Amino acid sequence: MPTIVHFEIPAEDVQRAKKFYQDLFGWKIERMPGPQEYWMISTTNVQGEKGVDGGLILKQHPEHRPTNYVDVPSVDQYAAKVEQLGGKVVIAKMPVPGFGYFAVCVDTEGNCVGLWEYDPGAA
Repeated sequence: MPTIVHFEIPAEDVQRAKKFYQDLFGWKIERMPGPQEYWMISTTNVQGEKGVDGGLILKQHPEHRPTNYVDVPSVDQYAAKVEQLGGKVVIAKMPVPGFGYFAVCVDTEGNCVGLWEYDPGAA
């Protein structure tokens, strides 16, 4: 069954947000190498076991809200299903080289939901 595997938190001031979440939850937040400004968030549950990881990104527009990414077997199939059910694909399928593919959709209530397809061969 598809489940949440990643989340993204947009921030106007990434350093301020980084400090907030590190101080609040003890999350480990580190900038990823490469040209895109993206900070990986590593989490653990209350027992100290690995939790769902996420990302901290620069806010793209005033309405930019957190997005949960759900692992699916096929971004293409689930993007089509989103539209069949009355949602909308707002960012078409894109590769994350070496990791997989994602798309971002809006549900029938105006909430963002990301689709994630793991594929280490993505280019």
